[in-house]
Amino acid sequence: MEDRSRAGVRRTYERIGTHFSKTREYAWPEVESFVDEADACETALDIGCGNGRHAALLADVADRVVGLDASRSLLDAATERVGSRVSLLLGDASRLPLADDCVDLAVYVATLHHLPSAADRRASLDELARVLGPEGRALVSVWSTAHDRFDAPEDAETGFDTTVDWTLPGGETVPRFYHIYAPAEFERELDDSGLETVSFEISSGNCYAVVVAET
Repeated sequence: MEDRSRAGVRRTYERIGTHFSKTREYAWPEVESFVDEADACETALDIGCGNGRHAALLADVADRVVGLDASRSLLDAATERVGSRVSLLLGDASRLPLADDCVDLAVYVATLHHLPSAADRRASLDELARVLGPEGRALVSVWSTAHDRFDAPEDAETGFDTTVDWTLPGGETVPRFYHIYAPAEFERELDDSGLETVSFEISSGNCYAVVVAET
């Protein structure tokens, strides 16, 4: 039986992390565009950094980059990829081990939808708002009902919980928890958090929002 606790999600990625990392070689173009448009800054943060592919982009524009992930396996892969360019932390997206107002630029990509409860997801958005500095900006993405994989009405107001199997070499499947967001639901969650949305778009079945901390 699948464990939908935070610990269960973490165990899933410990189990599949080595193989998962090998399939995640390139940065997403939406993240590349976001970072390319950013000014040089002091501190950047990658929440759910995985193997470090996006943290590596942040290291090109920030003096200091922090990459956080719940999986030691993925952080090991990130260490091999980014070395000393990024400070890597084992941690929980809903309880960031960072001071208030210390981040100038952040990416929170393909991670929020893995948090197993609405309370965890809301807490993580509030935590992002807490650590963003007065001029800080972040890109947040989630998988959405707009993806053609899902048979959901275009005007859906709420999403749903599901699992998507990861297939390991040899054929073993490991279920991964997702909360698939309706775009309107994601916009509401952002509005209800300590974040303010600057821009919002849907691309390749994902919702992307550029956000700042509410003033």
